[in-house]
Amino acid sequence: QVQLAESGGGLVQAGGSLRLSCRASGTIFSIGAMGWYRQAPGKQRELVTSIMPSGSTNYVDSVKGRFTISGDNAKNTVSLQMNSLKPEDTAVYYCYAIRNGQVYWGQGTQVTVSS
Repeated sequence: QVQLAESGGGLVQAGGSLRLSCRASGTIFSIGAMGWYRQAPGKQRELVTSIMPSGSTNYVDSVKGRFTISGDNAKNTVSLQMNSLKPEDTAVYYCYAIRNGQVYWGQGTQVTVSS
């Protein structure tokens, strides 16, 4: 089992920044991709960004150039730096991890961007 504990999030004005963190614990060896999904009210959950064990990353087009994901293997943590936030970034952000084909989820953290 993998447990994911998220921190960060909150309320920020448009143009501001927030940082999310996700710490993995439990059976963490062989974890593959980690990253973040988000779900806005009335919308489907969408993949925002992911990072592979190799360090390679990918982002949904709407956040490219504004969001940066990074990993700290020593702390079993991935972080998401979100800059130039827009009201449309408002959502619940969920950390995820994939291990042996199974997806694990964090509890979600609310990000609200006011205009």
